[in-house]
Amino acid sequence: MNGISSLRILPADIDPAALGPAGGAEAGFRDVLKSAIGDIEQMEGEAQAQVAGVVEGNGADVHRALIAVEKADLSFQLMMQVRNKIVSAYQEISRMQF
Repeated sequence: MNGISSLRILPADIDPAALGPAGGAEAGFRDVLKSAIGDIEQMEGEAQAQVAGVVEGNGADVHRALIAVEKADLSFQLMMQVRNKIVSAYQEISRMQF
């Protein structure tokens, strides 16, 4: 896993052909978010495994464990900021008068 750079949250990363004829932007956006959340969960699992290896004394490297924990933390923080922007955009749109 390539860490934060593996998160696909930019529209340029979305392949329109993969959305299908009726999928539209809604399905693509949902899939991107699901994929990003899955990547973050995977990083968290890897970090937990690294920490468990250090705690159990299996010869795991402390530095690698700390790096894995920081990658998972940064990825989670990024996801939360994206979530906050989405909620903010939704609230702004709901305040608009048509």
